[in-house]
Amino acid sequence: MIKNKINYSQRKYVIGSIFILVAVILLIKLFIIQIMDDSYKQSSDTNTLRYITQYPSRGKIYDRNGKLLVYNDAVYDLMIVPSQVKDIDTASFCRLLNIDNATYNKNFKKARHYSRIAPSIFISQITKEEHGHIAEVLYRYPGFYFQTRSIRQYPMPIAAHTLGSIGEVTKTEMERDQYYKLGDYIGKSGIEKYYEKELRGSKGMKIMVVDVHNREKERFMNGECDTMPVPGEDIVLGLDADLQVYGEYLMAGKTGSIVAIEPATGEILAMVSSPSYDPNELVGRKRGTRYAELLNDPDKPLINRAISGTYPPGSTFKMINGLISLESGVINVNTAYPCNGPNSTPISCTHYHHSPVKLYDAIENSCNPYFWQAFHDMMSSSRFENQKAAYEFWYKNVTSFGLGRAVDSDIPFTVAGNIPAKELYDKLYKGVWNALTVRSLSIGQGEILVTPLQLANVAAAIGNEGFFYEPHYIRGFGNNNDTVFFEKHIIDIKQQHFKDVKIGMQNVLEGEHGTARWSHINGITFGGKTGTAENPHGLDHSIFMGFAPVENPQIAIAVIVENAGFGSTWAAPIASLMVEKYLKGEISRKNVESRVLTFDIEK
Repeated sequence: MIKNKINYSQRKYVIGSIFILVAVILLIKLFIIQIMDDSYKQSSDTNTLRYITQYPSRGKIYDRNGKLLVYNDAVYDLMIVPSQVKDIDTASFCRLLNIDNATYNKNFKKARHYSRIAPSIFISQITKEEHGHIAEVLYRYPGFYFQTRSIRQYPMPIAAHTLGSIGEVTKTEMERDQYYKLGDYIGKSGIEKYYEKELRGSKGMKIMVVDVHNREKERFMNGECDTMPVPGEDIVLGLDADLQVYGEYLMAGKTGSIVAIEPATGEILAMVSSPSYDPNELVGRKRGTRYAELLNDPDKPLINRAISGTYPPGSTFKMINGLISLESGVINVNTAYPCNGPNSTPISCTHYHHSPVKLYDAIENSCNPYFWQAFHDMMSSSRFENQKAAYEFWYKNVTSFGLGRAVDSDIPFTVAGNIPAKELYDKLYKGVWNALTVRSLSIGQGEILVTPLQLANVAAAIGNEGFFYEPHYIRGFGNNNDTVFFEKHIIDIKQQHFKDVKIGMQNVLEGEHGTARWSHINGITFGGKTGTAENPHGLDHSIFMGFAPVENPQIAIAVIVENAGFGSTWAAPIASLMVEKYLKGEISRKNVESRVLTFDIEK
């Protein structure tokens, strides 16, 4: 058989076609790289163009009278583009920055891990003084440049817990909001956190042409491609800076808090938590170190006791029980109950006074047996189907004062305290319990817990004779100083009952036997209630709540001094000094002020 003869002459056409096809593919790829894909162009541009983020000026914060509480000061971030860092003298560079070689290597690796071609922060928040001598020679170190940034400054070192602080953004925060990039700052607490979006503004971008020596030469395209930053909004708080200063002055050396509210609006006039700290301590590169020190301080200055400290309200809670008993119809202002002083049972009185007593005298003398018997009669009243139904009536009215829940406003991290629901007692006592079982509630003890903020709000509600606005910090934005109202709450108790309770509270300070009669203020009608809360961990807490003037309250206040004994001894005089300062602008009772400042719990 004869084999077919192979035609080798046609192979050249096949091979030629392959070469042509490869060439076409290469040309297409080159076209895509050079014309359609700009990633290579962008990489090239980073060698000649510098994209500089223009950070907006963060909004300033003012008090209700226009006093500046927080403003911005310029600092500088030293930026790095790792791919541009070549052949530099690292030893001299470290000496210039006052860092060691280990720090240099750590920061360089961190930046390179983030991106080789995108800029990131090498050292943050360099001061104006440091910037000056570094900037003069920075051209010797390619890949590094300065970016202007601002940090917060506090001309009045007050209200640290209220104002809050800012810090470097975390990975979680960047994932939550694409606005933030590595090295950005964000509000971490207080006003700075809650109003972050209003305060931060919007970033801009400046593009600079840079020469081979790392020196900025000119604006790219005369700045036509730049975008301007938009400043953040200024914020006006309801806070009265002078009153805040005075409150922190009075609480020096004490543990506790003061909360003052404007009853007509719900605005916070002062919020003092003691011990506290200077907000300037958490600014700049020292923030991390100082925060750790404060966090480990045994006095816990980072805790805002005004919103997160919980205490039994003691006798201050008798006002609520009196109002609920009046509303239930089981008592009126002329209902009288006997009191046998310390020999009374099942709840004794702290002292002997005339007997029997009616509502006004019971409030003035802080008579435990009166409020126990009123509570008992309400719980046993035929007006209710049974005692548990009566308790539900009590619980509904107590919680209508804002107790037992967190505050729903711009005050972050508030805690709820505790108002025990009947389910708790059903569980504890297997469904068998009555007024005698829970008698401690009648005098503000037992399972009841409130925060100072909640207690001040109760004072505002009583002063307003049946309503309150959700307590809040904000007053207005920008140049608008108009009041911002949060939700208004109406308490379903007759106004006349509030008027009756207010008479008794005025007697506390102005009556012959008032428990806070030593804290009355000449020329100002002042209503209040002292409290001494039992403390299983040490000495009792001194408590006071009140409002003034009685007829048209402009300030409601609560004061708690931990481990200080009777409410009349420390909390009441502190509250009265705060009220006098706010309403008169000066203190006439220097002897009272001097005693408060020389705090001695043995007195």
